[in-house]
Amino acid sequence: MKKLKLLRLTALFALLVPALARGESTTLEECLRLASSANYTLAVTGHDRLIASEAVTQAKSGYLPRLDLQGGYTVQAAPQAVQIQGINAETQDARFGFLSLTATQTIYDFGRTASRYRRASLLQEATAREYDAQKKEVFLRVVEAYYGILEAQKLLAAAEEEVVQRTDHLGVAKNLYEQGVVTRNDLLQAEVKLADSRQKRLAAANRLDNRWLTLNYLTGRPLSFRADLTETPAEQVLPAAADAERRGLANRPEIAVLARTVDAEEKGVDVAHSAFFPELYLKAGIDYVENSRVREQAIYSAVFGLKINLFDGFASTSRRREAVESMLKQRDNLRLLREQIRVEIQTALNDARVAEERIATVREAIRQGEENLRINRDRYKEQVGTATDVLDAQTLLTQIKTDYYRAIFDSQVATARVKKAMGEL
Repeated sequence: MKKLKLLRLTALFALLVPALARGESTTLEECLRLASSANYTLAVTGHDRLIASEAVTQAKSGYLPRLDLQGGYTVQAAPQAVQIQGINAETQDARFGFLSLTATQTIYDFGRTASRYRRASLLQEATAREYDAQKKEVFLRVVEAYYGILEAQKLLAAAEEEVVQRTDHLGVAKNLYEQGVVTRNDLLQAEVKLADSRQKRLAAANRLDNRWLTLNYLTGRPLSFRADLTETPAEQVLPAAADAERRGLANRPEIAVLARTVDAEEKGVDVAHSAFFPELYLKAGIDYVENSRVREQAIYSAVFGLKINLFDGFASTSRRREAVESMLKQRDNLRLLREQIRVEIQTALNDARVAEERIATVREAIRQGEENLRINRDRYKEQVGTATDVLDAQTLLTQIKTDYYRAIFDSQVATARVKKAMGEL
C-alpha cells in the first residue's frame, strides 16, 4: 500500500509540475475575449462589413452628379476641308488639341437609384449581423475546446492512475511469482496490461496537446502556449422548450441576416423592374477643340434629355426573373432556418438533460468501482481471487471515470449549445 501511494503521488506530481512551472492561469471569459479580438476567422469576416459599407457608398453615388473630363492631341495626315465651287477650303487644323468637360445629373429614374441604395443598406445590415452569427459560432468552438482540455486533463489523470494501479499489480504479481504462489501467466498478463495502459496514457496526452492547439488557434495565442484553466462549474437551469424556442427565434442573428437579405432581394426586384422605365437627366458640358479656322473654339452646352432602352436582347426581362427567383429563394431559406433553429434548440436541450442524468448515474458508480477494485486486489493478494479479476476491476474503474468526465464535458458543452441556439452565448 505504501508503494502504491508513492506511485500515485509521483504521477500526481508529474501532472502538477508543468502547471507550476508555467505559473499562468486563464479563464473561459478571457479566452472568449481573446477570440473576439484575435480570432483569424472573425478577422476575415470583418472585412465583409467594410466591403458592404463601400457598396452603400457606390449605390448612393447615383444621387450625385457625374463629372467626366476627356482631353488629347490629334495629328492628321491632312486637315479636314470642304469643297465649295471647286475650291478646297480647310475647316480644321492638321494638328490640334481638344478638351471636353461634362456634368450629368439624373433627375428621375423611377426609383432605380433609391432601390439600389436601400438594397445596399440592407445587405450592409445583413453583413453586420452575419459577423455576429460567426462570432457566436467561434465562441461555441472556444467553449468546446476549453472544456475539452479540462476533460482531456481528467482523462489523462485517469490513465495515469491506471498505469500506477497496474504497476502496483505487476509488483504484486512478481512477488507472488517469486514465492511460487502464482504461475508465470499472471506475470505476463500484468506486463501486457501495463503496456496497454501506457499506450492509452500516451494517447490521452496527445489528445490533450491537440486540444490545446485548437484553443490557441481559436484565441490567436501562440500554439505553444499552456496555462492552468480555471474550472468554475455552476448549476445551469435549462429553460422550457417553448421559452427557448421563442428566445432563439427572437435573438438569433442568422434570422436577422436572412430577414435583411429578403428585404434586399425585394429591392433588387425593384431595381430590375426599373430597367423598363425611362430616365430623365440634365447634362452640361464644355467642349474645346483647338482650330484656327473657326471663331468659336469652345462650345458651351446644356441638355435636358430622356433615355430609355427599347430592346436589349431580353436581358432586362431575364434579370427581372432572376431577381424574383432570388427573392423567393431567400424567403424559403428563412423558413428553413427557423425550422433548423427549432431542431437545434430541442436537440441541445435533450443532450443537456441526458448529460445531467448521466452525471448523477455515474457519480455513485465511481465509488462502487473503487470499492470493487479494492476487494479484488485484496482477494488476489490472499490468493482467493484471480489476476484477471484485478485487471478487469482496474479497467472497469477507468471506464467509469472516463464516462463520468465525458458526461461532465457533454453537459457543459450542451449548455453552451443551448445558449448559442437561443442567440445568447
